[in-house]
Amino acid sequence: MATVIESTYQAKVGEAAGQAWHLLDEQGPLPLTKLLKQLDASREVSLMALGWLAREEKIEVEERGRRRVVSLV
Repeated sequence: MATVIESTYQAKVGEAAGQAWHLLDEQGPLPLTKLLKQLDASREVSLMALGWLAREEKIEVEERGRRRVVSLV
């Protein structure tokens, strides 16, 4: 049972990662808060998806004052 739950959760994270990549590809760099609002996933899943993309060196996060801006590499 745990394997089914894990794979479903991984699928959600993977889908959110794909959606984030496409949003950044279409719209260019986005503030983290705006990107999170546009993703069709919970905040937790969205942050995991961004972590996945960052680990794969697909995105970078730049601090601009109090904001964090996410962009494709």
